[in-house]
Amino acid sequence: MPGNDFAQELSLLESAAKAAGDLALRYWKNRPTAWDKADGAGPVSEADLAVNELIEAQLRGARPDYGWLSEESADNPSRLTRKRVFIVDPIDGTRAFLNEEGSFAHAIALAEGGEIIAGVVHLPVLGLTYSAHRDDVARLNGTPLVPGTAHQVQGSSVLTTKLTEDPSHWRGPVPDYRRGFRPSLAWRLCLVAEGRFDATMSLRPAWEWDTAAASLIAQRAGLLATDRLGAALRFNNPHPQSNGLLVANPKLHADFLDKLRPWPM
Repeated sequence: MPGNDFAQELSLLESAAKAAGDLALRYWKNRPTAWDKADGAGPVSEADLAVNELIEAQLRGARPDYGWLSEESADNPSRLTRKRVFIVDPIDGTRAFLNEEGSFAHAIALAEGGEIIAGVVHLPVLGLTYSAHRDDVARLNGTPLVPGTAHQVQGSSVLTTKLTEDPSHWRGPVPDYRRGFRPSLAWRLCLVAEGRFDATMSLRPAWEWDTAAASLIAQRAGLLATDRLGAALRFNNPHPQSNGLLVANPKLHADFLDKLRPWPM
């Protein structure tokens, strides 16, 4: 396969995401068996595992030489030696899924050389499919995304947790921004890319499977997607986490960095 055939790779991801959505909907509102992960890592269900198995079968069946990193698979360090690696969150927003809310997503990305070259975030209940590859604009159901133009944190709309309102995270007074929240971190990035919110940030470490696909979608919409200190996101790391997350248009992103206190992870 040509090394720059990103559109073909994206088509593969989209097919897997839609199949994942069809399978997830068989479990949704049917009270799937669920349990809590160790170390307070949140809930997981039989639906997460079934969707994970389906996505892996489709993607690795088509690309057996690619590596694999998923929230619901045991990590295999062999991925670090592969040229291309799938990075997957089978159900992003499991708690919402179990609460019979439609705001869960399937996030599927393909990384090469530490960068994302194709990504899909699919919300089957809401009928939303966000997608991008490295040589094209980001799209929602085929229509190009247009983000917002807010330039200042003050008065902007931000998808984040209440943690960010702690004054210890800011150099000065906590800015007066409008805080919103969505259970799926991947969807939060996409909503900013869509222009429905101005920014999203996480001041906690962020797992790669939550951010990989959506970070490319945000970038191809013209946004900056970095860690909380403004450093570029890199993927397929030995420990697959970034030092938080900050996504906004360039001017707003700069204002966040100017106002946030640069605590290390």
